[in-house]
Amino acid sequence: MSRYDEIDLKKVKTVSVQGRKSKVGIAQAARAVQPGCRIDTFLDAFPDVLASRDLRALVRKVVKAVELQKPVLVMMGAHVIKVGLSPIIVDLIESGLIQGIAMNGAGAIHDVEMTYFGKTSEDVPEFLKDGRFGMGRETAEILNGTVSRPQNKELGFGEALGKRIVHDRPPHGDLSILGRAYDLGIPVTVHVAIGTDIVHQHPTARGADIGELTLRDFRIFSNLVSQIGEGGVLLLFGSAVVLPEVFLKALTVARNVKGKVKNFTTASFDMIRHYRPDVNVVRRPTQDGGEGFQFVGHHEIMIPLLAIALKSKMSKKGDTF
Repeated sequence: MSRYDEIDLKKVKTVSVQGRKSKVGIAQAARAVQPGCRIDTFLDAFPDVLASRDLRALVRKVVKAVELQKPVLVMMGAHVIKVGLSPIIVDLIESGLIQGIAMNGAGAIHDVEMTYFGKTSEDVPEFLKDGRFGMGRETAEILNGTVSRPQNKELGFGEALGKRIVHDRPPHGDLSILGRAYDLGIPVTVHVAIGTDIVHQHPTARGADIGELTLRDFRIFSNLVSQIGEGGVLLLFGSAVVLPEVFLKALTVARNVKGKVKNFTTASFDMIRHYRPDVNVVRRPTQDGGEGFQFVGHHEIMIPLLAIALKSKMSKKGDTF
């Protein structure tokens, strides 16, 4: 016999499951789908719980923002381009679902390489061994050369690159986020941290030119952020540090200059949860009004899923999603 006392489970008070409040019911369960079903049928078959419920809510908010003519802004890390999602982003721009994009310097690099050469993302471990990592001549010539052109002095970093891409007509220009956005008058801002990008290793890099154009892009982005109040949406795809910090500062500037900027929606999509996206994008900016969402999953799956959900909803506005 144990020397220690046990609690007497015969004295527990039970409740009826029938009368108990439950979080999940059969009506929220997923539905089986058959091969060849319509995409809206597939999406409607998702269970109405947790992340799939949040995805439905986010899609409704994006569509509502478009209907209200409020901005839908996208901040994206370079990985989005590296995993081949440029066609998805370009299609969303052309469909009128995105009114502004912010990317880091690496995003601009991968966009340029994919656009001009049809490939990107070098073998870092292999090239790092002998100092070849980041030493691609043409990439540096295009980016550094563009921002240092005297005629681009009054432009933003993203606008200057987009203008050049449109002018040069590179082999894959139709898949360039920078180029197509420039064509359609959609601002793309590039937020560069000096020393983080491969083009800064080259003798053609001019800190004054890079800094001037990327600072102008910060002001352009701050103006875009000032317009998202009362129904706008901001989506973050993958940047863990730079762009969440840029957004927080841009929002501060927007509220300082324009007054109240609140009651908007934010969402972070990434492969894992990061501190800055969580606090700088999802939670802090919406604490006085609005809503933030966080989705965890691979970009190459989650972003096409979001895109098709948005386009499906837009094609049948007014129906239940």
